[in-house]
Amino acid sequence: MEKFITKAARLNGPYDIELIERELECGEDDIIVKNHLIGICGSDKSFYRGFMPPKTAEFRQDPKFPFLLGHESGGTVVAVGSKITNYKVGDKVMAFGWNNNYAQYFKSKEFQLQPVPYDLDMDIASLGEPVACAMYSGMNSGVQLGDTVVVMGAGFAGQIIAQCAKLKGAYRVIVVDVLDGKLDLAKSLGADIVINSTKVDPVEYIKELTDGVGADVVVEAAGTEESFNMASEIIKHNGKFVFYSWVTKPVTLNISRWHDDGLEFINTCLVHHTWQQRYVWCPETLRPVAQGLVKIKPLITNEFKLDDIKAGFDLADKDDAAIKIVFRP
Repeated sequence: MEKFITKAARLNGPYDIELIERELECGEDDIIVKNHLIGICGSDKSFYRGFMPPKTAEFRQDPKFPFLLGHESGGTVVAVGSKITNYKVGDKVMAFGWNNNYAQYFKSKEFQLQPVPYDLDMDIASLGEPVACAMYSGMNSGVQLGDTVVVMGAGFAGQIIAQCAKLKGAYRVIVVDVLDGKLDLAKSLGADIVINSTKVDPVEYIKELTDGVGADVVVEAAGTEESFNMASEIIKHNGKFVFYSWVTKPVTLNISRWHDDGLEFINTCLVHHTWQQRYVWCPETLRPVAQGLVKIKPLITNEFKLDDIKAGFDLADKDDAAIKIVFRP
């Protein structure tokens, strides 16, 4: 069996991350990948701050400290086990599993990988999981020609979803956030209206803009209690409420309006379906990116060497203006 020695991230507790040395052994049903680029996910930031969620089917290690962190990455296959039939050494792949991906190398099962389609730039393909997830949400949000669409949160996913909504024919795409820098970027990428919710009340603004009707579609991509409840107020009677965020701690929600106004709820979490469905849907979500219709590279705001993982996570914790922070091994 081939063996690889790698530096890899371990989260020992809140705000305590370090690189350790791990030996990866390629078993008969394993694949070893040499990383090209690794990204910080919003969920990683939550874990770093100590907010560990209950265990779900998505987790194949208990979500407790110490935690082998990381899932956003992509690279080149360097070893395959004897039972692997769909991948070979040299293949370019995207990670779709929690396999301690903050590392030079990571070990994966076949179903936790995805082939890189359309000869995508590997800087983008290495972020294939978050890009595909956001694209899937945008493409399956129920946006129709002429809709007024509100995206709550101008982070990585929100920026992509807003671009999708405009391309799908929305009459107005409104992006809500608390940081002017993120909102300026959203505007430059095609949003019609941006609202800083610390300066303007989005509920009153959108009610006035729509003659009291409300938005046709609201996408929740901020992941806070305040955002969920604000979205509930902004949406019109029988409007579409699109779930994107993963909230890792309990929140209090005003669901009376959900019932009384017959809201339609759309769960657009690509990676929480089966891997077989993901395998089919992923190339379709990445096609508009490969075609240049949706811009990804402007969303990569900060880059570090893997050896500087502490500095990267410190920035992620302290600077919410950083949209996508990446590491190169």
